[in-house]
Amino acid sequence: MTDIQRYENKSAVIQAVANYVAVAAAEAIASHDRFTLALAGGSTPRALYELLAGEMKDQVDWSKVYLFWGDERTVPPDHDDSNYRMVAKTLLEGIDIPQHNIHRVEAEREPQAAAQNYEDKLRSVFGDELVPSFDLILLGIGDDGHTASLFPHTNALDVEDEWFVANHVAQLNTWRLTLTKTVINAAQRVVFLVVGEGKADALREVLNGPYLPETYPAQLVEPEDGELVWFVDDAAASLL
Repeated sequence: MTDIQRYENKSAVIQAVANYVAVAAAEAIASHDRFTLALAGGSTPRALYELLAGEMKDQVDWSKVYLFWGDERTVPPDHDDSNYRMVAKTLLEGIDIPQHNIHRVEAEREPQAAAQNYEDKLRSVFGDELVPSFDLILLGIGDDGHTASLFPHTNALDVEDEWFVANHVAQLNTWRLTLTKTVINAAQRVVFLVVGEGKADALREVLNGPYLPETYPAQLVEPEDGELVWFVDDAAASLL
C-alpha cells in the first residue's frame, strides 16, 4: 500500500520522518530485538540524521540498531562525496551505537569487489533469508527519477538475483554501488523523502505518469508485503 503524506515545508517533513523512524525502531526491537535500517545519501536526509542524533537521540535504542547504506559513491570513506562520511558527521558522531552495528560500504575497493563484499556483509547479518528483509529503507529521488543508485537506463535496473551491485552510470561517467530492486521491495517499510520544487517534475512522473521504470527508476519501488510511504513537502508536490 502506498501512502503519500504531504507537509508544508522541509522542516515538517523531516520531523515527521524522524517520528516515523523512532516508531519503526521501537516496533522492530519489540518484535525481534533489533532494527535493520538502510540509510539514504544525498542532501535531504542530512537534516533527518542531525535531528535523530540531536534532540531525538534518546527516542531510539541505538544499541539494537544495525545500520546499512542503500547506495554509495565509489570513493574512500573520508571523501567529501562519500555517503558514509555524511552519515558519520551528521548521525554517528552524535549517537551511542556499537561499532559492529555499523556496516559501511567499502567503496574504496574496485567496484565489483566492493559490491560483492557488501553482499557478503548483508548475508552475514540476514543469514539464510532468500532476500534480506530490512525493517526500514530510506530513499530519495533525483531530478531524473533515480533512487538509491538505480539510474535511468542502467544495467542494475534489470538485476533480480543479486542484493547489492556495482552500477555503471554513463551519464555521470562513474560507477555507483547500490541495493537492487529485489532487496528494496522485500523491506517491511520503505520511506521516500522528497522536498523542494526541483523534485516536482520527477515526483509527478513517478507517481502519476505512465509506468516507465527504465526512465523513472523510482517506479520500481513497490514493496511486496511492506509499507511504502512518501513524505513530501508542498513544493515537491506542487504538480501532483
